[in-house]
Amino acid sequence: MTLSLSNSNVCITGGTGFIGSTLVEELVKENSITVLDNFGRNRLAGLACANHPNLTVIQGDVLNPLDVKKAVDGADYVIHCAGIAGIDTVILKPVQTMQVNIIGSYNVLEAAASSPKTPLVVCFSTSEVFGTHAFSSRETDQTVIGAAGQSRWTYAVSKLAEEHLALAFNKEYNLPITVVRPFNVYGPGQVGEGAIKIFIERALKNEPLIVYGHGTQIRAWCYVDDMVEAVLKVISEPKAIGETFNIGNPRSIETIWGLANSVIRILGSKSTIEFRPPLSADIELRIPCVDKATEILGFTAKVDLQEGIERTANYYKGL
Repeated sequence: MTLSLSNSNVCITGGTGFIGSTLVEELVKENSITVLDNFGRNRLAGLACANHPNLTVIQGDVLNPLDVKKAVDGADYVIHCAGIAGIDTVILKPVQTMQVNIIGSYNVLEAAASSPKTPLVVCFSTSEVFGTHAFSSRETDQTVIGAAGQSRWTYAVSKLAEEHLALAFNKEYNLPITVVRPFNVYGPGQVGEGAIKIFIERALKNEPLIVYGHGTQIRAWCYVDDMVEAVLKVISEPKAIGETFNIGNPRSIETIWGLANSVIRILGSKSTIEFRPPLSADIELRIPCVDKATEILGFTAKVDLQEGIERTANYYKGL
């Protein structure tokens, strides 16, 4: 990492999840960290920093305003990572997805706005707000959501609502807010769903890699360390307040089929590739334009796809 933060009180909602726990690892040595999470996914428990004296973990829920207030009060920064994610989970639990991503986010923003020490808030949105086709999409491009009633889109709709809430709190209550839109973040310790994680785990066992649809879906893959660095740059840049930023790596572009082949090649796996019908509506093209993040934050993703796959595979190998 090229940036750091010190002597601050930082609240991280969803801090036991993938990106949240990676932020805890990065920040806990020099800051007081409060994590709020319901432990639905608990990567933090397996980390060396889990018992760090600077870390306070509150087992609670963003849907409970009292839990949120307890976590947020006194914070200098609130990094709101909590949310329902993962396509399989979203399809199975569309109501919970909407509740957590909208009501939970409202609770976080309300707690921050009423806190005695007004914190800077970073809200996590998603690249899915651009709909099925996003090519070199800019932050100001029109957001397009799929057909009403398709469970897949409840995630994008709820995250877009979170964005509107966050920016409304900034304009109406002068709450310092920045929104980040991650594009396909992956890396060591990813919990839940994620194509690279699943491909690597299966490739290490020489099991077939399952590709849904034709495998022609195109993604730009962003390594988690780059995502964390972007968040730290957001925190340190006053010009970021009231803004939305695409965060991704437009140089690490690959189809799902190409990704499966790359994982097999890089790992020297004997896995084969199997094609199956798509499980839901899908996104065919998702590539960000990150010019705004480069110009305002000085952010440029550093880890290319091959290096990221190698690092992630080494993690799952225990190296």
